[in-house]
Amino acid sequence: MIKTTNLSKVYRTEEVETTALNEVDLEIKEGEFVSVMGPSGCGKSTLLNVLGMIDSPSGGDYHFMGEEVGRLSERKRSNVRKHNLGFVFQSFNLIDELTVYENVELPMLYTKVPAAERKQRVEELLEGMNIMHRRNHFPQQLSGGQQQRVAVARAIVNRPKLILADEPTGNLDSANGDEVMKILSQLNSEGTTILMVTHSQYCAEFGNRIIRMLDGQVVTENLVKQYL
Repeated sequence: MIKTTNLSKVYRTEEVETTALNEVDLEIKEGEFVSVMGPSGCGKSTLLNVLGMIDSPSGGDYHFMGEEVGRLSERKRSNVRKHNLGFVFQSFNLIDELTVYENVELPMLYTKVPAAERKQRVEELLEGMNIMHRRNHFPQQLSGGQQQRVAVARAIVNRPKLILADEPTGNLDSANGDEVMKILSQLNSEGTTILMVTHSQYCAEFGNRIIRMLDGQVVTENLVKQYL
């Protein structure tokens, strides 16, 4: 599904040049659950942003589903992104002015899913996430765990091939963090590929493979368990 060769990302200002990714070679197969670990500033989130086509690489190759996407225009990257990727962030990134229902529905408006199908998908997900009773509430009226469940529902409503999760349990207590990890594991068991950045060894071991980064490079890869 994902293959990078010598993938690099350099940030430049007038005075400073910072290498966030340094010739990263990476391969992620369809159906895997891969965890990325490493100290702050090692390039984990930059890798996620480049693989999520939010940011473009400075050098190297990035193939997604067999297509070179690293050099696509922002418009074309956006089109690939909205039809294939779902994002879960540490800070939830829900829109405060929209209800729970509207937050989950939003990605389908961009992909022009018909209204009746949007309603069915949103209601099924809210039921499955045990959040249906909060459908007309706004994000600030929810607990952190409830907000993250809404964020996961929004990430998967378009049935993406790949979920990119950036510290998805970072703002949650252990019980709610466990709940989110079980949801991600269930999605993976149903066939969704997951790439997750985490500081937690416990969360990382929900994946089948753990990649460790340092100074913008992949330094180790460990197989936790075989994936189906």
